[in-house]
Amino acid sequence: MTETTTAKPGEPRPGGIARIVGASLIGTTVEWYDFFLYGSAAALVFNTLFFPSSDPLVGTLLAFMTYAIGFLARPIGGMVFGHYGDKIGRKKLLVLSLLMMGGATFAMGLLPTYGSIGVGAPILLTLLRLIQGFALGGEWGGAVLIVSEHGGDKHRGFWASWPQCGVPAGNLLATAVLAVLASVQSEEAFQSWGWRVPFLLSGVLVLIGLWIRVSVSESPVFLAAQAKAEAAAAQGAKEKPPVVEVFRRSWREVLGAIGVRFGENISYYIVTSFLLVYVTTHLELPKSTALNAVLIASAVHFVTIPLWGALSDRIGRRPVTLIGAVGMAAWAFAFFSLVDTESFAVITLSVTAGLLLHGAMYGPQAAFISEMFDTKVRYSGASVGSQLASIVAGALAPIIAVELLRRYDSSTPIAVYLCAASVVTAVTVAVIKETRGRDLTVSMKDSTPGPQRQEPSVAGTDRV
Repeated sequence: MTETTTAKPGEPRPGGIARIVGASLIGTTVEWYDFFLYGSAAALVFNTLFFPSSDPLVGTLLAFMTYAIGFLARPIGGMVFGHYGDKIGRKKLLVLSLLMMGGATFAMGLLPTYGSIGVGAPILLTLLRLIQGFALGGEWGGAVLIVSEHGGDKHRGFWASWPQCGVPAGNLLATAVLAVLASVQSEEAFQSWGWRVPFLLSGVLVLIGLWIRVSVSESPVFLAAQAKAEAAAAQGAKEKPPVVEVFRRSWREVLGAIGVRFGENISYYIVTSFLLVYVTTHLELPKSTALNAVLIASAVHFVTIPLWGALSDRIGRRPVTLIGAVGMAAWAFAFFSLVDTESFAVITLSVTAGLLLHGAMYGPQAAFISEMFDTKVRYSGASVGSQLASIVAGALAPIIAVELLRRYDSSTPIAVYLCAASVVTAVTVAVIKETRGRDLTVSMKDSTPGPQRQEPSVAGTDRV
């Protein structure tokens, strides 16, 4: 599909930005559906089907360890996809990541369990989880960059926040499918074969996402940078690999991206994935209580993420992110106190408030991190920074939370952990530079971010 209009790199393309956003959102939703499906299954069924143990929390801990292995593969995927994404383009790598993620998830639905083949079952499950993590490591950077680089400087926070909505949308979809199956099936049927259905459905979702994703055009900002690099190469200039350049010249920005994501990543996995364990194992409530609470909260989360992104276009990335980080640090203690009431309505309120605060950190994040790096290393820098954060934050969050619960039989240490993580993000945001309004076609050292920059208005794309 070709564009009927042209625009300078860094300006929105009339009629094109909505299609780019839609393709990124749908593809990202499918990939996060696949990834979160594992997290929900790890809390609900994998602990008994693949890691049988006399202690339910030990089995859950082992299941979450394979969950964490997927995170360990993400920085590797980020470096590989980032390198080639900065060399040959964002679009090709996004298609590849979708195919890898969907194939691994579909295969999970066909796996024999521990009762059928013994130790081979968790080994195969772990291998497929590694493939999932590798693919997702390249997905996030490409999805947010192709939107950021198609959209204009003035409303980048809003447009780039839509791929972020793929996270709650994927979680919403995964949780909804599991909730429906858990409600219409007996516990025996769900444990026997029902859990496989959501994984096999991934094959259909991938085909839909792939059909939409291949229709989008390559980033005009990348094409301009690629042409410039090819001209320089023709003159004999040599460039180091993007990943090398990131660690040589942009290591401060990488650390900034890690800090920005730290509290956001930990809070999300505690408020969603760990909640399933806490409600079903510690409070001994039906799994539908936690699933339905996350389902409702994720719907609110989906709607509000773009609003936070739009607000960051008006007042800056830093203030909005600080609202979320400081708010989450305070909410951490109220969150578990409300969940401990065992009231479905109160639990839902607690999760919804938690995800609203998470959205304040997550909504501006795509534009925030994209604006930290120059075009020739942006895919590598954004992917490496965000995926390294996923190891030290998201990968360990459910494991640490489960271990704290097992050791202390109390939610207080977990609340302290969540509060401390949010403080790390607040401190990081307080010391790094504001990036709102940055021209992505200009080198970072020559860029002047801020509301004083003016850009041409493009009909149909210049309003939120």
